Amino acid sequence: MNEDTFRGQWAQMKGKIREQWGKLTDDDIMEIDGRREVLVGKPQTRHGISHEEAERQVNGFESKHK
Repeated sequence: MNEDTFRGQWAQMKGKIREQWGKLTDDDIMEIDGRREVLVGKPQTRHGISHEEAERQVNGFESKHK
């Protein structure tokens, strides 16, 4: 999913993102604000996973919610 598509679907995806990564706070969601690269970074810090794993999870999330 390209950045423009990701941003365009942001309003619909916020709740689904909270379901996928339950440790993300409302502040995290506001900070992400439709920016994919920030979304990849948040699970890294909140869930303590590697960048590669976070990227894999975001890719899987995008595939599931196209």
